[in-house]
Amino acid sequence: MAVQEARRYGEHTTACADCAPCGQTGHRRAVAAFLARRDELAAGQGVPAAVAHSPVAARQWVSDELAQSARAVTAHGREAGLARLDLVRRGGLRAVWGAVLVLLLGQALTAVGSGWTGARTAGLCTALVLAALLSAAAHVHRARGGLLAPLIGEDNRLSTTRAVAATWLLFLSFSLLFLAVRFPALRPPATTGTTTATTTVTAFGLSRAAGLLTALALVAAVSVTARLVVTAGIAAGRLQKVRADRPRAADLLCDDSGRACLADVQYLLVSGAVLALAAVGLAHDPARLPGVPWSLVLLLGVSAAWHLAAKCAEGVRPTIHSVVRSREAGDLDAPIRTGDDIEIRGRGFVPPGAGAPDPLTRLVVRIGPVHAHVPLVPVQGGFANPTDTALTVPLPADVEPGRVEVSVVTAAGVETNRVTIDVVD
Repeated sequence: MAVQEARRYGEHTTACADCAPCGQTGHRRAVAAFLARRDELAAGQGVPAAVAHSPVAARQWVSDELAQSARAVTAHGREAGLARLDLVRRGGLRAVWGAVLVLLLGQALTAVGSGWTGARTAGLCTALVLAALLSAAAHVHRARGGLLAPLIGEDNRLSTTRAVAATWLLFLSFSLLFLAVRFPALRPPATTGTTTATTTVTAFGLSRAAGLLTALALVAAVSVTARLVVTAGIAAGRLQKVRADRPRAADLLCDDSGRACLADVQYLLVSGAVLALAAVGLAHDPARLPGVPWSLVLLLGVSAAWHLAAKCAEGVRPTIHSVVRSREAGDLDAPIRTGDDIEIRGRGFVPPGAGAPDPLTRLVVRIGPVHAHVPLVPVQGGFANPTDTALTVPLPADVEPGRVEVSVVTAAGVETNRVTIDVVD
C-alpha cells in the first residue's frame, strides 16, 4: 500500500515539478515507502509463493524489487531537487538583500551620536550595487541554485574551498567598490597631481594591502590545487566520487559520506575568523584597504596546508584481497562450483556517498566474461549485502569451469584488481 501510494503521489509531483512542497513531500513519501518495503522483505514477508520455495530465486526477486523501488526514490529525489534549487535561489536573494537592510539599520543606529557621514553613504551605495550585481548573477544561474551555482562542484556538492575563495573575493570586491565610491571625498578641494598620487598610495598602498592580497591569493591557490588533487585522484582510481542527489549546507563541513571532517571545519573557522578581522579593520579605517597582519596570513597558510594535506590523503583504491566460497551453516567444505555463492573480501567496494540504495544497485562483479549484479540482502535498518569490505554474489551458470578472473566495478565506475579463482564441475 505504501509503494502504491508513493507511485500515485509521484504522478501528482511530476505534473507540478516546480512546486517545491509537493516535490519534497513526494520524495519523503517515496523514501518512507522504500524503508517500509525493505523492512517487510527483511522480515520474510511479501515474497511471492512462486519463488519462496527457492532461496536463490527469492533473494533475486527481493533484490530486483528493492532495486526498482530505489530507482523510484531517486526519480522523486531529482524532482524534489529541482524545486529545492529554486528555493535556494530565492533564499540566497533574501539573504543578500537582508544583509543590505541589516547594514542600513546598523548604520542608522550607530549614526545617532556621531551623525551621518560620507563613509556610511558610500558603504550603503556599495552594498546596493553589489546586491544588484549578485541578483543579476543569481537570475542568470537560476536553474542551478542562483548564487550557489559557482560553489557546487561536479559531484553536485558544495565545495568548501570554493566557498572560502568566493567569500574572500566578495569581501575584496566590496572593499574596492567602497573605496572607489569614497575616492573623490578623500581628496582635498585643491587637488594637485602630487596630492592625488599621495591619496591613491594611502588608500591602495601595497605596503598595507599586501597581507590582504596574499590571503586572497592563498585561498584561490587552495581552491585550484584542491581541484587538481581531486582530479588526479579520480584519474588514478584512488578517489571515488559518486554524484550526490542535491547540494547541502552540511557539505561544507562534512566529507562525501556525511561525516564531519576536521580539516574542512578548521579551514572554514580559521578563514572566517581572519576575514572577520579584516572586515573590522575596514570599518575602523574606511579610508584605505584593510590590512591583514602577517601572523594571520601565516595562520591561514597553516590551515590551508592542513586542508590540502587531508585532500591528498583522502580516498582509497578499491581492492580485492581474496575470493572464497560462501558456506552456509551445515554445508560441507568444497571447492567453488557453478551456482555457489562466492564471498569477495577487500575494501573500497562502497565509496563514500554510495551507501544509498540506488548506488548499491550499480555494484557489479565481473566473473570471466559474465557481469553479475550484486544482490541486495535487506535486514532491519539496512543491508547485509553489499558492504564496503565484503560482498556476496552467486556464481552464474554461464561461467565455464576452470580458472576465472574476478573483479568488482563500484558505483563510481572504478574497477578493482583481478583475482583468479578455480571453478570445478
